[in-house]
Amino acid sequence: MSQMKMGDNRKIEGAVDSISNLPDEILQQHILCFIPTKISISTSLLSRRWRHVWCEVHSISLDVDTLTAASVNETLNRYAAPKTKNFHLRIKPITENKPYIDRWIKWAMSHNVESLSLDLCFSHFKYELPDFFFNSSSVKQLKINLQFYHMIVLQPECTISWTSLQKLSLTSCSLSNESMAKILSGCPVLENLTFDYWNELNVLDLSKSLRLRTLELQRDEWYQGPRQIVAPHIHCLRLHDSGLSCTLVDVSSLAEANLEISCVSDRYTDRIYDLETMGLKMLEKLHNVEKLTFGGNFIQLLSLAEIRGPVPILWGGAPFPILKVKALTLDINICQYVIPGIERLLQNSPDLEKLKVRGRTRFQVPEEFAGNYLKLRGFNVNKCWRSKDGVSWNKCCEDLKSEHVSSLVELVLKNTEKLDKMVVLLDERYLNFKIEDVVVPTLPRNKSVNVVLSNTKLMGSDSEEW
Repeated sequence: MSQMKMGDNRKIEGAVDSISNLPDEILQQHILCFIPTKISISTSLLSRRWRHVWCEVHSISLDVDTLTAASVNETLNRYAAPKTKNFHLRIKPITENKPYIDRWIKWAMSHNVESLSLDLCFSHFKYELPDFFFNSSSVKQLKINLQFYHMIVLQPECTISWTSLQKLSLTSCSLSNESMAKILSGCPVLENLTFDYWNELNVLDLSKSLRLRTLELQRDEWYQGPRQIVAPHIHCLRLHDSGLSCTLVDVSSLAEANLEISCVSDRYTDRIYDLETMGLKMLEKLHNVEKLTFGGNFIQLLSLAEIRGPVPILWGGAPFPILKVKALTLDINICQYVIPGIERLLQNSPDLEKLKVRGRTRFQVPEEFAGNYLKLRGFNVNKCWRSKDGVSWNKCCEDLKSEHVSSLVELVLKNTEKLDKMVVLLDERYLNFKIEDVVVPTLPRNKSVNVVLSNTKLMGSDSEEW
């Protein structure tokens, strides 16, 4: 017994020695740079040789919710690396930190930071970003999160020169049209622009951003964001919009788009008429896009439009456009409320070659909203949700059965001409059957279609390859 313990002790000692002998480069670039700086510093307790390794890590992540201003100052004073690639700063909303914020930002910029992230959750006082912040030749990625909806104020004499900036992300910010134009003019190589929950700006004019390729916008009822988007050079658009009230004036170069109604209030049923019209008009702007992704709320809206019938154009309605989409992704709950919309979408996509259905719940409008809307208008809700061949569907994802998946595959095969591959990914948290139980139907004209069924907990991102 004692010999076994001695052997165990020797193994433990050997393991400690192995860790201690790791090269500084591996520790810094492959371990410590991925954890908060507070934890990175604490690793110095594991080995004498590690005591100063953290000082030369190229990434710093400071959360002032868990640190004092004095400890942040001490950390930055001890930092020895000549260049900082990544700098993340999160400030808690207390006035004691206000005198130090400019100093910490200036420290990061003086170290030629390439990726700068500022999470400034102020609620009790106003903070204006200093003028020197808007001039940097090293920053390539910039994220600003003001959380409590503060205005980014640009003084008339302030010049913006972010000559290397490729990715810009603004969250919970307020910007005027003039300030946004000034920012864009100072970012000559900007490629990716993200806005989450922001206000004031009426027109987002990106016509002079010649290298911009990706635009992402998240809008809701409180942070409306731009009413018009002029973006003739972008190739990829991701728009999650609560009211679909954003007009796509020019997106003529789009090759990929992701559209969803991201957040819906209790007034959803009162606005369905307007939402249907705006949704179809937005779809018309995407009719030339070959790669499309639609969320479940948007498909449910298309279903309601299909059941109610088209709104006359004289009343402001819009027809369902013919799409040139070749690769289509649907982020939906497989249930009766999306079937009519899917059916019409497939029928109006004659060039569709690849279809992916990701059965998941995200930003889902409660199903009873749609049912109540139709019931109040005299529709027989027991009949109107059926597909045209009379198939009945489940009312929610928890009721999904293998035969519903089979019916979905059959519906797709019946309504596509050029389909080459169909992938169905199901969130296994809601499955009460085995994937192997699903019978994949075959139709004479679709014998060559590759149908893939799978279940997974974590659904893939929008960047998944076919």
